[in-house]
Amino acid sequence: MKTICLFNSELAWGGGEKWHLETSSYLHHKKYRVIVYCHKDGELRKKLEQEGIETRLISIGNLSFLNPFKILQLMLLFLKDKPNAVIYNISKDIKVGALAAKWAGVKTIIYRRGSAIPIKNNFLNRWYFKNIISQILVNSFETKKTINQKNANMFPKEKIKVIYNGLHLERYQLEKNKTQHIFTIGNLGRLEYQKNQTALLDLALILKQKITDFKIVIGGDGRLLNELKQKAENIGVADVVEFKGYVDNVNNFMSQIDVFVLSSHWEGFGYVVAEASYLKKPVIAYNVSSNPEVVVNNKTGFLVEKDDLEEVSKRLIELKENADLVEQMGLAGNTFVKENFDAEVNQQKVEDYLLSFI
Repeated sequence: MKTICLFNSELAWGGGEKWHLETSSYLHHKKYRVIVYCHKDGELRKKLEQEGIETRLISIGNLSFLNPFKILQLMLLFLKDKPNAVIYNISKDIKVGALAAKWAGVKTIIYRRGSAIPIKNNFLNRWYFKNIISQILVNSFETKKTINQKNANMFPKEKIKVIYNGLHLERYQLEKNKTQHIFTIGNLGRLEYQKNQTALLDLALILKQKITDFKIVIGGDGRLLNELKQKAENIGVADVVEFKGYVDNVNNFMSQIDVFVLSSHWEGFGYVVAEASYLKKPVIAYNVSSNPEVVVNNKTGFLVEKDDLEEVSKRLIELKENADLVEQMGLAGNTFVKENFDAEVNQQKVEDYLLSFI
């Protein structure tokens, strides 16, 4: 039996953790021996236990790579587990866990990268990418481009594989129609700098000068919650902006909105965009990073220049006044997701990818 290890020490829950959970679950049900190295107090561990997946409990800090005992401890675990491949998701895990796997003789060490942020061209990165990492798996062509953006020779392009994230389409279904008829703009994601929800508050201020019957609902939790709420009060938009908190029912959330607006500074793969599109919601997003791979401009939604909130407001008003366009874009988005982001298809691609090495 082939043994595949996934390594993710993140405490919080996000797209990378979702990918690790779904990939480990898929491989587990395909009868591989799957072991996930994860944080003992992390959300990922809790969900893995519900799936009955074997875990190794770890705690990795940013400076753990300077601790030889930490590396030795992990190396001994790998010697015991004898994985055919190990998949990592976070740079700090690479520095500790991938080095330990290399010392333990693991031949296939895969860095699964989900952020479209250029890799820093420093000595440490150059050494790890040359001597430790054997393959890179990315979630978009934009993410692939950023690997060598700062250094054309950072990693061989032929060893970088693109496989999109997937949605388990059977889990998604719109619930009953909204009880309210006010035009509702939605956003869902961690309340962190990357997701840039502060732009939605500025957007609300612009819209208040043009229309009256609208609201913006922001789903998600994070470190910026209080800061965002305070800004909404300060600029006078608290009456049209609602913070929903952590959302565990995407179907319900999407059923309450008319249009989804993605305000992120960057995305590796707009998972929530695919969810909104499949649930027949037009999407407005900045024309940055991987967004053009997930939003088909003028067909499933609109791509606008980064930070051009005037254009975002213009497109929103256009959709508000044209129910046929909303329906048309919603149907096109649903079809696009079916054709490109079906989890069953994409997880099979991941399995085939792994089998080519192990």
